[in-house]
Amino acid sequence: MNHLYFEFWKGTITMNTAIALTIAGSDSGGGAGIQADLKTFQELNAYGTSVITALTAQNTMGVHGVYPQDVDCVGAQLDAVLSDMGASAVKTGMLFSAEIISLVAAKLKRYESGHIVVDPVMIAKGGASLLQPEAVQALKDQLLPIATLVTPNIPEACHLLGIDPLTDVEQMREASSQLLELGAQAVLLKGGHLEGDMAVDLFYDGHTFLELAHPRIDTPHTHGTGCTLSAAITAELAKGAALEAAVRTGKAFISAAIAHAAPVGAGIGPTYHAAYRLYR
Repeated sequence: MNHLYFEFWKGTITMNTAIALTIAGSDSGGGAGIQADLKTFQELNAYGTSVITALTAQNTMGVHGVYPQDVDCVGAQLDAVLSDMGASAVKTGMLFSAEIISLVAAKLKRYESGHIVVDPVMIAKGGASLLQPEAVQALKDQLLPIATLVTPNIPEACHLLGIDPLTDVEQMREASSQLLELGAQAVLLKGGHLEGDMAVDLFYDGHTFLELAHPRIDTPHTHGTGCTLSAAITAELAKGAALEAAVRTGKAFISAAIAHAAPVGAGIGPTYHAAYRLYR
C-alpha cells in the first residue's frame, strides 16, 4: 500500500490511505513533538492523526512548562482514532509517565495497530526532563517488546541500558545488541552526539549492522531532529515500505531538513520539514 491514491474499478472509486499516528507531546514552538510529526507525515504523503500526552510551553530557548494530560484523556483519544481510522503505523514520542506508557501499550495491542516506532524521548535539548524516572522501566517492560523499531540517541540509549557514555561506532554496535535484547525488532541508534566530521546512525535488526553516515552539518538549528526522523520512518512504514528502506528515507529526510534549516526565534531553531520535497 503506497500513499493516498484513488483507484477506478468497475466504475467505483475506492480510496486507500496510509494513516500514521503520533502519540506524543505538543510543542507550542512547533519544532518538535506532535507538530513536527504531523508536518513530516504531510510531507511524505501519509495522513497524520495524533494523540497528545502532554502540553508543553516551549520555544527555541527551551521548555518553560510541562502539563501532562489525564490518563483518561489520552485513552479517549486513542480509542477515538484507533476504533474508527486505525493506523498503518504508529510512533510514540514524549509519554511522560508510567501510567501513560502502560495505557498506550495496552491500547496498541488491543487494536492490533501496525508498525510501532518508539522514540524514547527523555530529555529536551535544553535539559528539561520529559520522562519521569519511574517511567523508564515501564518503557522497557511494556512498550519496547511490541516495537518494530526503537530510535534512541546516545544519551537515551545509555540511560536505558545503565551504561557509560558511548565514544565510538564500535561501542554503538555493542549497545545496539543490548538494546535489541529489550524486545524491539530493530534498533536505530543515532550517533549525532559523537565527535567527528560524519554523523553516523547505526541500524541493527539482529542480523546485519548498517551504518548510515552523512557529513555533519554546522548549524545550531536542530530542534526536533529526533521527532522528525522517527516520524519520517513511521510515514514510510505506513505506506508499506520495508523497514530498512524506511530508515534510509528517514535519514535522507532529516539530513535535508537540517541542511536547510533557517533561524526561527532566538535560540535552537527547528529543522525545515519541506526541504526533502523541495531540494532533493
